[in-house]
Amino acid sequence: MAEFNNVHSGTEMPEGDDAKCSFHHRMFLEPQEKKRSMKALVVKQAKKSCSCTPAKVKDYVFNFFPVLQWLPKYKLREYLLGDIMSGVIVGVLLVPQSIAYSLLAGQEPIYGLYTSFFASIIYFIFGTSRHISVGIFGVICLMVGQVVDREMQRAGYDLEPAALSVLTGAAAYTNTTDSPANQTSQRLLCDKSCYAITVGATMTFIAGVYQVAMGFFQVGFVSVYLSDSLLSGFVTGASFTILTSQAKYLLGLDIPRSSGIGSLVATWINIFRNIHKTNICDLVTSFLCFLVLIPTKELNEHFKSRLKAPIPVELVVIVAATLASHFGKLKETYGSSIAGRIPTGFLPPRPPDWNLIPNVALDAIPIAIIGFAITVSLSEMFAKKHGYSVKANQEMYAIGFCNIIPSFFHCFTTSAALAKTLVKESTGCRTQMSGMVTSLVILLVLLVIAPLFYSLQKCVLAVITIVNLRGALRKFRDLPKMWHLSRVDTVIWLVTMAASALLSTEIGLLVGVCFSMLCVIFRTQRPEAPLLGWVAESETYESLSAYKNLQTKPGIVVFRFEAPLYYINKECFKSTLYKQTGVNPVWVKAAKKKAAKRMLREKEVDSGGNQISISMDSVSEPLGFHTIVIDCCAVQFLDTAGIRTLKEVCKDYGEINVQVLLAQCNPSVRSSLIRGEFFKEGEDHLLFHSVHQAVDFALGAQGHSGTSASK
Repeated sequence: MAEFNNVHSGTEMPEGDDAKCSFHHRMFLEPQEKKRSMKALVVKQAKKSCSCTPAKVKDYVFNFFPVLQWLPKYKLREYLLGDIMSGVIVGVLLVPQSIAYSLLAGQEPIYGLYTSFFASIIYFIFGTSRHISVGIFGVICLMVGQVVDREMQRAGYDLEPAALSVLTGAAAYTNTTDSPANQTSQRLLCDKSCYAITVGATMTFIAGVYQVAMGFFQVGFVSVYLSDSLLSGFVTGASFTILTSQAKYLLGLDIPRSSGIGSLVATWINIFRNIHKTNICDLVTSFLCFLVLIPTKELNEHFKSRLKAPIPVELVVIVAATLASHFGKLKETYGSSIAGRIPTGFLPPRPPDWNLIPNVALDAIPIAIIGFAITVSLSEMFAKKHGYSVKANQEMYAIGFCNIIPSFFHCFTTSAALAKTLVKESTGCRTQMSGMVTSLVILLVLLVIAPLFYSLQKCVLAVITIVNLRGALRKFRDLPKMWHLSRVDTVIWLVTMAASALLSTEIGLLVGVCFSMLCVIFRTQRPEAPLLGWVAESETYESLSAYKNLQTKPGIVVFRFEAPLYYINKECFKSTLYKQTGVNPVWVKAAKKKAAKRMLREKEVDSGGNQISISMDSVSEPLGFHTIVIDCCAVQFLDTAGIRTLKEVCKDYGEINVQVLLAQCNPSVRSSLIRGEFFKEGEDHLLFHSVHQAVDFALGAQGHSGTSASK
């Protein structure tokens, strides 16, 4: 009760019936006492975190390894068929996409298969979502590929003779992490492909470390800065870059991959400069693949409710194209670029190159954040849809270990992917067991089938990559609807998309985050601030500009400021209040002073004083109200500048005989006002729990003052 005693103690209340009426509408709330100091809370939390009991160890282990929770409860008859079916279908779709996206990441096809295999197994152990498919994702592959190309140029691989890029077997995979004295000789034993996966694996390791660190420090809130419109715009912008990077394969052109700011424009300039070198065989093959893939994909989407499983058209195209290339001898006859030798089995594990960490540490930050944000958003979306819960911090651990552990097995960065997740859900997936089935399908390819793709043309892989961008590029069709729902979100989408496509993916992400935060600031800098009217036969007050048939109380102005009041918008608050009420107290005071000076001059001329009283009345007459009620229901917080602004407003209006009342302040605002000694500035500053109470008080106080004056 002390909090509100401070508010009301300095105010003289009306006597008699009016006083009873006023007290009838007041409510007194007693604030909760803060029993513990910050030191005590820290000590308690430290004891809780550092204590070790068998039950706590068990809970920790079960939370860290979710597979131990759900696997013993697995309902074999109910879940197994759906998990096997969805796992096999996703595996069949993932094989060609893994090979194709390896090209996007600047890697050999075998490394894409490794990545998908290990990611599926590790997420099976650490993941909490039953439905998402973790593996290769196009945007992440693009970002990895850009860093790989840059580091390859720094290492001088683009300047080496062609013979150096055809080193064999074991020599190609020799460890490059020894002392600097041996690096020169060892580089000769590590060809271009070997160094590319070394860069990719090192950056994958660092990105995974970042993600695990975010989970450990529980900074999952980072993802809130990546809104849906920002992520959608980023993915669409990156899709243009992906399409551009694959265009040279469609035409069979051998041009260097552009990187850095403006790489999209530079790539298209290079393509048109070399358009006369187009390989007709690759161009025709690409056209035929488009003719098959696009209609079949559309049929899959159109009839997905009737089909028990989507038609694996990508796998069919890859098998047919490989057979045509092999028996037609397309490489020997027409010079088509092919995938080349894909070894079977697994290469021996190898640690990342620690010497490369300083070069790629910064590049891994946006990759880690994007991978985490997409994974968490998808897992939460499908968990909500199917009625179970996921843990955001555990998802960070899961996706982090999906990068850290595979980085020792020649893999690159992974995250969840929407397209494969939708397929997984629609084909009957029930638990994470589906991911294990997917890994077994990929294992079969790795051990037996992979070498059969030797003659597969790279243009076929590029077509598969481009066709899978349809979903992101279709977002343009949603722009009119998005514009109708929220113009701000639409502008954020457009800015992020344009920056990601025209500048670079990393800069585009940074531009999108900064622009979206600026939009929030601008919206609070110039918020809505309407006058309110009374809804008849109720205690509700609504905006006069938004609704008809609202009533106003004589002599009272009700004003609502729909934003926090802080240093950025304090001037907007004052100017809007002055504009809406039609009275600037500073100007009124200046007019009174001017009138007082004129009155003194007139007194010297005429001692009758008639003109003096007329002048003072003309100054005070235009006000038209005696009370301003500020509805603070939308003011989430105040800073020192906001408190000072309220003090100034109350003081300035008080000097022209207008009282200012505050209503519907939340506990945070009330606490700020108390700490800022707001209520010690004057005796008429009252705080009310509702606008209706404040208006009733103002009417009662005015009626009492009128009665006293008549007496």
